[in-house]
Amino acid sequence: MEFDTIAAISTPMGEGAIAIVRLSGEEAIAIADTIFKTKSRKKLSEVESHTIHYGNIVDPDKDQVVEEVMVSLMRGPRTFTREDVVEINCHGGLVSVNRVLQLVLTQGARLAEPGEFTKRAFLNGRIDLSQAEAVMDLIRAKTDRAMNVAIDQMEGRLSKLIQRLRQELLETLAHIEVNIDYPEYDDVEEMTHTVLIEKASKVRNEIEILLRTSNQGKILREGLSTVIIGRPNVGKSSLLNSLVHENKAIVTDIPGTTRDVIEEYVNVRGVPLRLVDTAGIRETEDIVERIGVERSREVLKKADLILLVLNYNEALSEEDEKLFEAVKGMDTIVIINKTDLPQKIDLHRVKEIMSSQHLVTTSLLEEEGIDTLEEAISSMFFAGNIESGDLTYVSNSRHIALLNQAKKTIEDAISGIEINVPIDLVQIDLTRTWEILGEIIGDAVHESLIDQLFSQFCLGK
Repeated sequence: MEFDTIAAISTPMGEGAIAIVRLSGEEAIAIADTIFKTKSRKKLSEVESHTIHYGNIVDPDKDQVVEEVMVSLMRGPRTFTREDVVEINCHGGLVSVNRVLQLVLTQGARLAEPGEFTKRAFLNGRIDLSQAEAVMDLIRAKTDRAMNVAIDQMEGRLSKLIQRLRQELLETLAHIEVNIDYPEYDDVEEMTHTVLIEKASKVRNEIEILLRTSNQGKILREGLSTVIIGRPNVGKSSLLNSLVHENKAIVTDIPGTTRDVIEEYVNVRGVPLRLVDTAGIRETEDIVERIGVERSREVLKKADLILLVLNYNEALSEEDEKLFEAVKGMDTIVIINKTDLPQKIDLHRVKEIMSSQHLVTTSLLEEEGIDTLEEAISSMFFAGNIESGDLTYVSNSRHIALLNQAKKTIEDAISGIEINVPIDLVQIDLTRTWEILGEIIGDAVHESLIDQLFSQFCLGK
């Protein structure tokens, strides 16, 4: 494939030690040569690949030094995009890096679209679509566990598994074709219903194993939407601050201090929580607080996990019981806070109405019980462990949806085999399964989907 030469700033905007302007394409080295000067006057086109060089960026029209830089030169195909790549390392200031980029664009490069470098790596065959998506997962990872899953996928662990399943399906389809087209050949094994159901069941079982990891994988990728609820002044904001290890929320003895929804990401035993502290849910005449309470009820409906906080020093109220009713059927951990104060709550009544929900006692003032809570969250969703090295975790919503479709079509094929549907009709469902699995790695995917996926990437990646 032939592409024009693209350029973009590949480091975050703002002040820093170093900023990088990246170029990729056939003219990348020639364009860099027009503005990069060294004392030896040696051109980049004359130096060896995968080397770095000190010099200045010079505006050729004014013969004026713009920046002092280090330039890395990498010739294709041994690069991320499989094209010639030049990276200009300059001082990390907004003005300096933008001046360098403008010079590069003036000399003939085009400003890259979001994710276009990774898109070229995909289109040039260096990585498949699932590996490309893992690049963004790696950038966005908020915990070590999420990062490990992204690295496994980026290195092709999921791709290899999908390719193996597609190859098994392809060999089965080829066998069916031979049986249909050349029934007179005695030296070709007949594809019986027994053999066919064995091969189809093997593929289905592998897909089911992948889907069993999908819930955990998706949580690692997107975070667990966790909502803290409770009556005013039970310690919701204190709980948020304890989990975040920072005073993010205002804590006072005055009921109704939190009047809006406060969101924060937190790492709990490797599980990323999208933590939401809500306004205390109660009936109130205060207009502002009432709006906060309504917002609290809205986020409650979308939560993956509820942390319901009660006060150890207060009797269970009608409002508390209404909260139990509101979270019925949802994954909930009941936290009884303020155990440093005298007990007034009826714990037997709490256990009676809390059904199968987990119960943790804390004294956030004295920093007691947080470890127990973190362990409860981790074990609730990951049985306390996600470090198993023999599992391939599926975390991407697109992949999960396609695996569910593939499971449906392979099950249709198995059902057809079991009721002795002609093999050529079963072949249709097997072919469709092969095609759907191909969409995961990008072997069979529409161009508009590719454009949509890469548009979500950072500019310069």
